[in-house]
Amino acid sequence: MRELLFFLNYIIGLYVWVVIADVVLSILMQANIINPYQPTVRSLSQAFHSVTEPLLRPIRGFLPRSSGLDWSPLVLILACYFLQWVVIPNLAKLF
Repeated sequence: MRELLFFLNYIIGLYVWVVIADVVLSILMQANIINPYQPTVRSLSQAFHSVTEPLLRPIRGFLPRSSGLDWSPLVLILACYFLQWVVIPNLAKLF
């Protein structure tokens, strides 16, 4: 059971990096540093969006709008770190 929890911890860590990559890519696309019409950039953006959006959408639903800034990735990353540092170690102690 501990191995499963450590694997879940690893998957959550990878997911945090995907969320960060999605945020960075979207900022670069909005600033016109990266061409969003390039096929590689578009496929990466769609892949990141399809993986992160199911968890970001509910968070955006309860966060208030704030001058064009989207705080939902930060809330998601903090929730992932909470799972990694608090929930999973305490579950591992039980087994």
